[in-house]
Order: sequence, then C-alpha cells, then structure tokens
Amino acid sequence: MTLGYGVILLATVISKWILVVYLVKKGNLMELTLKFGNKVAVADVRKLHDMEDVLFDKEWFEKTEEINKDIYYMFRDLTKNDDDLEVIKGHHLRYDITVIPPGMLGLEYTKTVGHYHPQIPGTDISYPEIYQVLEGSATYLLQKVEHENEDVLLDVVVITAEEGDLVLVPPGYGHVTINASENTLKMANWVCRDFSSIYEPIKRLSGASYFLLKDGFAKNPLYKNVLPIRYLKPLDYNNFGLISGENLYIIVHKIEKLNFLTSPQNFLRYLTGMV
Repeated sequence: MTLGYGVILLATVISKWILVVYLVKKGNLMELTLKFGNKVAVADVRKLHDMEDVLFDKEWFEKTEEINKDIYYMFRDLTKNDDDLEVIKGHHLRYDITVIPPGMLGLEYTKTVGHYHPQIPGTDISYPEIYQVLEGSATYLLQKVEHENEDVLLDVVVITAEEGDLVLVPPGYGHVTINASENTLKMANWVCRDFSSIYEPIKRLSGASYFLLKDGFAKNPLYKNVLPIRYLKPLDYNNFGLISGENLYIIVHKIEKLNFLTSPQNFLRYLTGMV
C-alpha cells in the first residue's frame, strides 16, 4: 500500500481515548506520529539495516534491496498531559508504545533487536520492565545468561501474550519481542527512565538464543550451551496490584505501584521466581 500525507495507519481504543498513529509530512520527510491524549509523539524507527547483526537469514539480508525498510516503530516517553508528565518523571519512569507490523525477516518472523538492562548502581540487580499487549499477539523471548559470559545460558523462557496480557521481564533477563502473527502488534511498557538498554551482547552473538521461524524455534549456535525453552503463560501480578486487561497507563494515578521498576532490590521476594 502506498502511504501519503495524513494517512491514518492504525487506531486503537485505549481506555477512554483513542490511540492514532498516522503519517505526516515534515519538509521532505515523512514522519510516523502518534496522538496520545493531548500530545503528539514522533516515532523512533527501526530500519532493516538496524537489524543486520541479529538476523537469522544472513543470505537473505545480503540479497535484499530493502535495507531502509521500516521494521517497527517506538514511541518513547508518552504522557497524556503535562500533569502526568510531571508525575511520571518525578518517579523516574517512562511509558512507551511499540508498533510492530507483521512480516518476515527472510526466514524468521519480525522481531525487535533485543537487549539487556544494566545493574542498579551498587547492586548486582538489573532493572525490570513490564509490558502489556494493546492489540495483536506477542511472543516474548526472555533469556538469562552468566554475568560477563553472555554466551552461556542459564534460562530461556517464551511467553505468548494476547490483547490485555501483562508480561514482566524480571531482573537478570534480556528480552526480544516477536510478532509471529498476521496482524500488527501494539504493545506498551513501563520502565525506569534512568538507564540506557544494553544491545551489544545480543548483537555480538548475532541475536538471542533462539530464532522463531515458520516451522518453530531454531537455536542460535553461537551460544555455548543448548537449553530447552520453558514455555509459560502470562500472569497477573497481584503483589503489585497489576491485573491483565486493565490499561497499564492509568496506573499513573497510582504510580507508587510501579516502584518495583526503579527499586527492584526492595521487592526481591516478589520478583524472584516470576518466570
């Protein structure tokens, strides 16, 4: 489909407002924007060439002429209004929405690059993150590796989530999101705003521990040990007052429920064993 000025790409009802993503012209460029509350955000776009280091099908990538093709869109640091922005920043948090259209990257399904989170200064505990599927279906691959030996696996978990489901990425785990459906995936996340994600280990190993192909998961041979995947279902997180189906954004009005994202060391008895 050819996209032109002002074309609405998707509209999703979230709580009592509508999430609208549309293409607009800015100078000689086209920007993907999202109307969220009374604010408009511009997408950070992952292109195919950004995915080169983590692709399963290297031969396909070398032959394709679409290296500048859009793969997915990230709308970071979203707020409905200035009051919410003050609350969210005051609690060192960030709310994002990611849009992943369906498709194939050669032999594997469309996915995110994947990353880890750094450790909280003065601890050996990394920051967690929580996701919610707004529309579509998401396959979350979570992996835990040895510290400073990222090619040695300690655990691999796959969770398939549908609209409304919550998925927590606990301390110590890296993660990749895969859209293995025929529909656009839209998902939201809350995370601490005080760090930058770590992409290098996954890129160095040419991706996560498994790639999802049409005939199932294929192991990444660059990891030293082969661990079977543990398949889990999405959960409610009652200890934090988080329930599937309830829009995660409105927790901005009870933002203290998300303290486990910025100070997980104070919530280890709840975070341990989440996957």
